[in-house]
Amino acid sequence: MSQPSDFRKLHQSGDPFILANAWDIGSARMMESLGAKAVATSSAALAFVQGVGDLGEISRDDALAHADELNRAVNVPLNGDFENGFGPTLDDVVKTIQASGTIGIAGCGIEDMDLPTTEPFAFERAVERIEAAAEAARALPYDFVLTARADGVMHAKYDLDEAIRRLQAFQKAGADVLFAPMPGTIVDVARICREVEGPINAICAGPFTQNTVAEFANAGVARISLGSSLARITHRAIFDAATAMFGDGDLSLLGNSISGDQIEKLIKR
Repeated sequence: MSQPSDFRKLHQSGDPFILANAWDIGSARMMESLGAKAVATSSAALAFVQGVGDLGEISRDDALAHADELNRAVNVPLNGDFENGFGPTLDDVVKTIQASGTIGIAGCGIEDMDLPTTEPFAFERAVERIEAAAEAARALPYDFVLTARADGVMHAKYDLDEAIRRLQAFQKAGADVLFAPMPGTIVDVARICREVEGPINAICAGPFTQNTVAEFANAGVARISLGSSLARITHRAIFDAATAMFGDGDLSLLGNSISGDQIEKLIKR
């Protein structure tokens, strides 16, 4: 495992690194071997693995065990995607941060949604939760990077103005990295970077897959996370190959693979 303090140093506004979200040891090691400077879990990708939905169906224990497994498997910093802290109360959030410190991961994200609904917490409550998370993070015996997320804009529950208001408040509450997933366009991402102090995370998913790292850099982003994009590429390959096999008897897509030897070189330690 890397030193968790290495994670903070990677966050340079205007010079973003790619935070590669993985879903098992093999995918995490593959990302590291291919150049990832840091790896993260993905709540959606883990939900795919477990055959459940991505709205609060993963437990804290399962998410932490998964993060611990990946953290032990790689030599780069590991960030946990820990949804809303696995519960609505301040105590839920604090327990999640404390448990994150116990397994020694480099940081984690806490969002402002009242799962399993797609409704955001009220502004004051959302800020209180980040304050509690930041206090718990600062009490850990090492440098822990807390990411605060304003997810309501992604779910069309509030607009970009409100997302920025929340991110500004989260920064003042002690968050280290600020993140509003899927705000609309790269122009909106640039506005967030201008108006919110502190390193900004942007996600590469949906229409943002058409943007380059250079464009994210020009917007002022410090970190580009992938969410479940890589996992969904894998599921796309499974879907396409299986549809052809079971539908038309076409096995040709099975030839669009890399060799087992190549995979082993990337994932074995």
